[in-house]
Amino acid sequence: MDDNRMGDFLRACRAALRPHDVGMPSHGTRRVAGLRREEVAVLAGVNADYYTRLEQGRERNPSPQVIDALSHALHLDEDARAHLYRLAEAAPADRLSPRRTERVSPALRQLMDGYPNTPAFVMNRTLDLLAVNALAQALYSAFTPADNLARMTFLDPAGPTFHTDWNRAAQATVANLREATGFEPDNPRLRELVGPLTEHSPDFARLWQSHTVRGKTQDAKHFLHPDVGPLTLTYQAFDVREAPGQQLVIYHAEPGSPSVHSLHLLGSLHATRRQDRSQHTADQPTQPGDPHR
Repeated sequence: MDDNRMGDFLRACRAALRPHDVGMPSHGTRRVAGLRREEVAVLAGVNADYYTRLEQGRERNPSPQVIDALSHALHLDEDARAHLYRLAEAAPADRLSPRRTERVSPALRQLMDGYPNTPAFVMNRTLDLLAVNALAQALYSAFTPADNLARMTFLDPAGPTFHTDWNRAAQATVANLREATGFEPDNPRLRELVGPLTEHSPDFARLWQSHTVRGKTQDAKHFLHPDVGPLTLTYQAFDVREAPGQQLVIYHAEPGSPSVHSLHLLGSLHATRRQDRSQHTADQPTQPGDPHR
């Protein structure tokens, strides 16, 4: 992981802006992509040398006032602003991450199973699928295994086909994962995940270097399922208060849409296959020494 995470993030945000984006004139040939450091400093009302030290990692603890000024100067949205606060270790106490847990409570699993007609799952900040209900398991049945949304998107052969607009899905996935670096920069799971993704997926490596940050939105998701065809689903994401870092995600099809019928069909197919597998297992002869004999 990067040692100068805040500086890298500021540079990426600066490079993404042009003078006309912030109402500044542009004269002559520019040697850098985006705004100059001096221009950001002027927009934020801070000393240019001080801003340079922030980018270079020689100054790592800007005040909340400076963070807000930089957020305004760089046109950061709420997710990106919150990410900058975390990188500067200046987030309010209620925004800092308590000790995380990977255990999904029995009560939450029971709640998920109470949604038989819509996919529901719990994931952590590194996009690991910690628990899924039956329809979510059916939704992601094309992936082997269905374990982590980032790995599934970039490294599983099913990813580019499953996501109808793969580029958009890829961008959102990386932006969601990048947000985790602000909460838990030293999380071993984050290192374990980003390393292979960067090594084996040039697309991931390129998007990761953009430092784009975004939390879960309510945008529609467009899938192409191998069993039931196109699916258009919206979703809601809920923070699990008893397990900081976990989110419950519930997909939803527009009432009366073709996707509603497709979800019902997917659920029926999945239930039938599970029943067939159970019956096949029950019909297998018991082997000598079998502990279940």
